[in-house]
Amino acid sequence: MSAPTTEAGAEAMRALFAPKSIALVGATDKSGWSLATFDNLRNHGFPGRVHLVNPRTEVVHGQRAHRSLTDIGEPVDMAYVMVPTPAVLSVLREGAGLGIRSYVVLTAGFGETGPEGRRREEEILDFARENRLTVLGPNGNGYINATAGTTPYGLPIPAPLLGGPVGVVLQSGALASSILSFAQARNVGLSLLTSMGNETMVSVTDVIDYLVDDPATKVIALFLESVRQPERFARAARRAARAGKPIVALKIGSSKIASHTAQAHTGALVGDDRVIDAAFRQLGVVRVRSLEDLIITSGLLAQVGRIDGRRIGVVTPSGGACEVIADRAEQEGLELPPFAPETVARLKEILPGFATVQNPLDVTGYVVVDRTLLGRALEVVADDPGIDAVMLLSDLPRVVPADPALTLLHFGATAQRIRDANRPVMVASNILTDITEFGRHVQEETGFPYVAGGIEHAVTAIGAAVRWSGEVSRAAAPVPPAPDTRPVVHGRTSGVWTESRASQLLADNGIPVVPSAQAATEDDAVAAAERFGYPVVLKAVADGLGHKSDIGGVRLGLGGADEVRRAHREVCAVLRERGLTGIGTLVQPQRSGGVELLVGVVRDPAWGLTMAVGLGGVWVEVLRDSVLRLLPVGADDIRRALAELRGARLLDGARGTEPADLDKVAEVIARIAGLAAGLGPGLESLEVNPLLVQGSRVEALDALITWD
Repeated sequence: MSAPTTEAGAEAMRALFAPKSIALVGATDKSGWSLATFDNLRNHGFPGRVHLVNPRTEVVHGQRAHRSLTDIGEPVDMAYVMVPTPAVLSVLREGAGLGIRSYVVLTAGFGETGPEGRRREEEILDFARENRLTVLGPNGNGYINATAGTTPYGLPIPAPLLGGPVGVVLQSGALASSILSFAQARNVGLSLLTSMGNETMVSVTDVIDYLVDDPATKVIALFLESVRQPERFARAARRAARAGKPIVALKIGSSKIASHTAQAHTGALVGDDRVIDAAFRQLGVVRVRSLEDLIITSGLLAQVGRIDGRRIGVVTPSGGACEVIADRAEQEGLELPPFAPETVARLKEILPGFATVQNPLDVTGYVVVDRTLLGRALEVVADDPGIDAVMLLSDLPRVVPADPALTLLHFGATAQRIRDANRPVMVASNILTDITEFGRHVQEETGFPYVAGGIEHAVTAIGAAVRWSGEVSRAAAPVPPAPDTRPVVHGRTSGVWTESRASQLLADNGIPVVPSAQAATEDDAVAAAERFGYPVVLKAVADGLGHKSDIGGVRLGLGGADEVRRAHREVCAVLRERGLTGIGTLVQPQRSGGVELLVGVVRDPAWGLTMAVGLGGVWVEVLRDSVLRLLPVGADDIRRALAELRGARLLDGARGTEPADLDKVAEVIARIAGLAAGLGPGLESLEVNPLLVQGSRVEALDALITWD
């Protein structure tokens, strides 16, 4: 099947997730799916009517069953469909005639099974479109609207069902219950959990749009096997960024695409997983690598929201924990700056004499004697002017103590200090364990904030929160406009355009290119060299020849006519041995010094034109120091991309070299990106390698273009 299209508008999605009555069609005591769905609706607070439909049995799950939807005899808002695969369309036909507009189809056996299943799925989609129905599934467990107590979901829901600020959307039925259980174990309340199934009609993007508008949802958590509609996904992600709602995504499948741009070095730098990383960063989507981090990071972001800076103050009762946190913070790009002198002075007044006042701060085991010590130290650190946020290490109690009232008083006082703090405070436990019933009671009674489970996951979540806070404004900004002029193109756009032709295209469109001249003979090569002045570079030219250096087709530093003649003869001989046509050489003035960059654009099959910027020349595939951006992209973002390179200091003038004019570099790269975007869908790849940067001189020394 083709990728699904938007079928459900905002009103239809609200109706899907908030029915006042539900019919379970195909309900039977013989099915665990049916019993689980019925029990979920009965036991988790669904306020409406639940009708059971089974044409062969009068009583199902201890309740009267109707022979058909028509037999119910009163309006129904949603049908939950569990009938055999061939009967699904008949249920939709009957329901549509009765005015039922919302459907969840649990039944499998559709597009996931092969051609016949795809045909059945297409029939459902066509019928739903014609009759303005909204269909979630098929082959999906349904959803859990925890805040409304609406739970048409085909697997048992463990108690207690916690409503809260995190909306979860999953392209996996099997993992949905595990994620639900883990969220409940860590006291992360959910607004909505949706198991998408085949996404025949309602897509992940439809649910994201619903959650962006949902006042109960603060954070959107995604488990993705694929991004089926990149353009719509991008629009929804930007809507979420503008609404200030983080999207946290676990995207599986990191295998690299087989590059169909083998002529370009860029193809070796761009793979599916790196493109996903680049797309998510530009869209303000937080990417995580585990199910635990998906829920823990979402819970933390729902608690603290935006963090304006990466300078973290750490308050713990453990020296060992300080060292673990310090290591992880460095890995996450977080800063642990020294405390200000006034902070140090205030901490010395309250800490025991044997404590070392530093960041991270170990208040020592004296917390056993003075239970207020951790909270008072937190209060001081939160006032430090050089700190953007505070990480507090504090486990919730696991067992009921001898004096529960004293524990509630202590956690209540700390919770109040956190609410009164001048900086966001993020609480973490030492290790990842379930929150016990008493720990949950303490949180509910005292208003103690969300506790991120375990130092490892907590620091990962804090790093993600800091990065999202720095990227969300850019993600919410308008997309840079596409070029308003068509590029100048001479000749047929097909096959491979090697250096001479590709460089001419760059020059025709305002991109600085090193001077060059083609030479068919030795005399031509010498004449060009003397016109440019020695030393010169001589390069092989042949139809379809990409990587000249791989066959010995480049000669550098030629200092006179004899050297040029000899180089021309040798290079042409190599080309003739390989049976190439259109052979000759290209002569250019020798450039030395500066920094060589690669700027390459390739067309990703899902996300479209993707630009790689990195250290170039012959080292590009060895160093693999590059960053990716999806087009269109502006000069400001290109400057940020250059700063992300491991070799960025080379552009700053490391070891006494001339610093690059980064504004000029970004301007030229932006022109290359604009040219690529303007060349239309026939462009497969465009690569400039190297782009020489020497102070304010920015010049393309070689180029290659591949057309589809």
